[in-house]
Amino acid sequence: MSKKANITNRKTIHIEWGDCDPAQIVYFPRYFAYFDACTAGLFKKVGLPKRKMLKTYGIIGIPLVDLRASFKVPSRFSDTVVVESEITEWRCSSFSVRHRLFNRGVLAVECFEVRVWAAPSEADPERIESKPVPREVIEMFSAENNHRAAHEKSRRKKR
Repeated sequence: MSKKANITNRKTIHIEWGDCDPAQIVYFPRYFAYFDACTAGLFKKVGLPKRKMLKTYGIIGIPLVDLRASFKVPSRFSDTVVVESEITEWRCSSFSVRHRLFNRGVLAVECFEVRVWAAPSEADPERIESKPVPREVIEMFSAENNHRAAHEKSRRKKR
């Protein structure tokens, strides 16, 4: 079911003192916290903030099952970076996200995530299991659908 999404979310992040190690370079786990927030921001951009997504679809979340990153250029205390995030592939019950963090226009970190659409198990509510990603969720990430939603929002504001 490999379908590439066309929606990219951009988030600007100011590197704080607490994000850094003693050399004032971003401590690597902080990047993963940034990217987790950027994935949530990507869903919010298409109209699915996390709370709404959990409630609407009865899921417990979209946990990581695979993660890899390439650190190319360090980011330091007081830098301002931009993260571009997009879903690169949809599968039945999982999807892939790519994050690219730019510092002064240079690709500093590239991260690839695989996440699963996870819900309580019907057989054992103490366990979780993957469920198919709803077609309507996937469609929310198409550029055409997003353009239509933005147009509707713009029309409502003018009234």
